[in-house]
Amino acid sequence: MKVLVIGCKGQLGWELLQTKPAYVEFMGVDIDQLDITESHSLEQCVDEMVPDVIINAAAYTSVDKAECDEEQAYGVNAGGAEKLARVAANRDIRLIHISTDFVFNGEKGSPYKISDDPAPLNVYGASKLAGEKAVRLILPSAVIIRTAWVYSCHGKNFVKTMLRLLKDKNALSVVSDQIGTPTWARGLAEVVWEFVGADNSEGLYHWTDSGVCSWYDFAVAIQDIAFDIGLLDTMVPISETKAENYKAEAVRPRYSILERTETEQFLGRSAQHWRRQLRNMLTNLQKESGLEAESVG
Repeated sequence: MKVLVIGCKGQLGWELLQTKPAYVEFMGVDIDQLDITESHSLEQCVDEMVPDVIINAAAYTSVDKAECDEEQAYGVNAGGAEKLARVAANRDIRLIHISTDFVFNGEKGSPYKISDDPAPLNVYGASKLAGEKAVRLILPSAVIIRTAWVYSCHGKNFVKTMLRLLKDKNALSVVSDQIGTPTWARGLAEVVWEFVGADNSEGLYHWTDSGVCSWYDFAVAIQDIAFDIGLLDTMVPISETKAENYKAEAVRPRYSILERTETEQFLGRSAQHWRRQLRNMLTNLQKESGLEAESVG
């Protein structure tokens, strides 16, 4: 099966390559090779590669920057998704599109079901919701997977930022009044491949690791586990702060847990707890750091 991954150099795209099944011929393109906001480029790329399935892991993900760069955010997250869905629909190609918990406003106070009405608080969430709607309208058979708080050994993310700050700072202050579920991109990639192999899948799905935490809880766990496995040599104090003190450009949902029950039932599997997945990721990062040190030495 030929699978085209758009956004192959991002966190999820990179993990999709690491976890691809043996039956898959992986073909990847990224922003330096393809502009998904340009229809002709998309058509030319797809016609050259002739994939059976397209995975859209490309997105404008700078949440704060999107507030003053609305045109670009919508161009990629909404316009790009719409154009890609049209190209796939016209060629009878299956499409798997990745979306976000930020389509919700966080006011519900209990896990968001697939059937709950979205109400994004910021430009990023609104642009991703517009992309979802375009994909569903043009290609009803597409799979749309909402996920949250994604991190990986590859690329920029909260875990790697915290590791850097924990080495450089004497103390840290992290937001404690935003609640969600961290999701290791490798586990998400494995789920995406399950959907690739499931011909009967279509519509909306939710997937994250299991469990609940704040950004503060997440930061504390990162330090605890990293110190335990030897990624950090020392521990520093981490204190709690409120989101209002962070002064971010974009308003974020205070509670964005995604209900996974329907997806778990469809796949016949349960999600791993975020702490276990975090340990797995940090252990992998430690191994990669060791290999890099050996190659330099």
